[in-house]
Amino acid sequence: MIFLCYERCSTCRKAKKWLEENGIPFQERPIREQNPTADELLAWQRKSSLPLRKFFNTSGMLYREMKLSEKLPGMTEENMLSLLAADGMLVKRPLLILEDRVLVGFKEQEWKAALR
Repeated sequence: MIFLCYERCSTCRKAKKWLEENGIPFQERPIREQNPTADELLAWQRKSSLPLRKFFNTSGMLYREMKLSEKLPGMTEENMLSLLAADGMLVKRPLLILEDRVLVGFKEQEWKAALR
């Protein structure tokens, strides 16, 4: 299982602590230094069954600076993937990549259910 995170993100720190406290092994991948590729993002989006829009970090400074809330509705999936692959800070975190699914953001109950 791969855990994509940003070390300064409090939600990522909380999720990492939860994984460790529950004895769940994971491979940590820093999202800023090892940004997901467009192919990875597309595969993960399909595994998650979520719309690609849900992979954007809507509370991030870069998202707001780029005014993406206004631009995303008119963008193609290909354009969205290119944007997400260009900068890890645009990607919602943490991401937990499991064999059969992808969890986007940390919701403890959802993670508990997925990792049983």
